[in-house]
Amino acid sequence: MNRRIVYSKYYISGSHKPVATPGRQVQSVTTSPVRPIPAPLDSCDKGVPGTAVAIPLADVLAQRWNVLREDLPLPVAVLKEETLRHNSRWMASFVRESDVSLAPHGKTTMSPDIFNLQLTDGAWGLTLATPHQVQVARRFNYSRIFLANQLVGRSAIEYIVLELRRDPDFEFYCLVDSIENLNQLVGIARRMGLPRPINVLVEMGYNGGRTGCRTLRAGIELARAIAASAGTVALCGVEGYEAFLRGRTQAETICAIESFLDGITALARQCEDEGLLSSTPVLLSAGGTSYFDMVAEKLSHAGLTRPVVVLLRSGCYVTHDSLMFTRAFALMRQRSHRVEKSGEGLRAAIEVWAYVQSRPEAELVIAGLGKRDVSFDEGPTPLSWFRPNAAMHDPAPVPDGHTVVKLNDQHSYMTVPADSPLSVGDMIGFGISHPCLTFDKWRVMHLVDSHYSVVGSIRTYF
Repeated sequence: MNRRIVYSKYYISGSHKPVATPGRQVQSVTTSPVRPIPAPLDSCDKGVPGTAVAIPLADVLAQRWNVLREDLPLPVAVLKEETLRHNSRWMASFVRESDVSLAPHGKTTMSPDIFNLQLTDGAWGLTLATPHQVQVARRFNYSRIFLANQLVGRSAIEYIVLELRRDPDFEFYCLVDSIENLNQLVGIARRMGLPRPINVLVEMGYNGGRTGCRTLRAGIELARAIAASAGTVALCGVEGYEAFLRGRTQAETICAIESFLDGITALARQCEDEGLLSSTPVLLSAGGTSYFDMVAEKLSHAGLTRPVVVLLRSGCYVTHDSLMFTRAFALMRQRSHRVEKSGEGLRAAIEVWAYVQSRPEAELVIAGLGKRDVSFDEGPTPLSWFRPNAAMHDPAPVPDGHTVVKLNDQHSYMTVPADSPLSVGDMIGFGISHPCLTFDKWRVMHLVDSHYSVVGSIRTYF
C-alpha cells in the first residue's frame, strides 16, 4: 500500500512522489507534519539586519531585502535559489537514469528546507552522521534515516531503540565494523525489549583509512555474528566510503576506488551465498560527491541474485562549490559518458559576501570575512564585486590576480594587482570550497534570486 508523504513546506517545497525505477519496488518515505516552528529572525542572527525583531521565516520575502542594496549586514551567506533547484533536479535525473537511489547526506546543510527539496525530487531517505543529527531529523519527523556511521554508546543506542519502539514507521539503518559494537547494540536492544531488529550494514574499510573492516575475512566473520543475533540485529547490506582513497596519480586513485568497491560487492555476494542477509532488497551503499558516478556503475553490477538497492549518499552536490567539487566534477565528466552527456551539470549555489574593509597597501586588500564565516581547508575565492551607490547595475567579475592568501577569524588577506579597482566599501562575493564547513558557520542563510533580492531564508541545525 502506498503511503502518503507529508513534508515541511517553508520556501523550498513541491509534491513529493516516490520515484519508481525499472525492476524496483517503490519504497515511499513517510513523515509526519513538521512540529517544530523555526525560530523567527532577529538581530542575534548573523546576516540579519540589526533592526529585525521576530520576523517569521514566512515573512522574509515581504521584507524586500537586497544584498547589493546593503539591506543586510555583511558578511552574509546566500544560496542562489534557482541554482539550488537546478542541482537537485540534476542529481535526481542522474540517479533515475543510473537506476540507483539517493539518500543525500544531511550533514552538509542540516536544513529541513533543503532536505524537503531533496525528498521532493525523489530521494530515498536521509543520510546522517551523528546521533545529534538523527535527533534533529527525528524532531522534524523524517522517518527513513541511514546513519553512515557506527551507533556507539548507551545514550545514543537507547535513543534509537526508544524511537524504534515509539514509531512503527521509523526506518533506521546504521553501520557496524566490530564485534564489540555489535554486542553493544544487541545487549541494549534486548535489555529494552525492542520488538523488531535494528537494521545494520557491515562497513568495509581499507588500511590507513577511517572506519570499516579491513579484510573480507573480517567482514564475513562480522556478518556471521550479526546473523547469529537471533533477530535482534538484521543484516541489510554492505557499505563503504571511497572518497579518502588516494593514489600518486589520478589513474592510481581510480584503480584503488574500483578495487575497494569490488571488495564491497565481494562481501555482499558471500553474505548472500551463506544466507546471512535478512532483507530484500539488499542495500549496497557508498558515495561521496567526488566519485558517485563510479559507485553507481560498480555497485549496480554486484552480481547478487536477489534485488539490490544501490544507495548513493552524496551531500555537497546540492550547493556544489567553486573549488574542490568543481574540479572533481570536471574529472567526472572526463571518465563518465553519462555525466558528460548530462548537460550543464552542477553549479555553485553558495556564496559569502563581504566588504572590502581596508586596503592598507597597494597590493593588499583586507575583506571582512574569515574562518568564522567560510570553510578554510581551501579558498575562498573572489568571484564578483560590486560598488554600492555607483553606476554599477550588476556585480562584475573580479579580475585575474586577486587571490585570498590567508584567513584570520574575521579577516581575509587578498593579494591584488596594484591597479585593482577594489576600494574600501566595495562588496565582494566569494565562492567557497567544501560546503559542509561553510554551512555549519551559519544559523541562517538567505535564498536569493538572480538580482540578489532575498526571496526567503533557511535555518540550519548544527
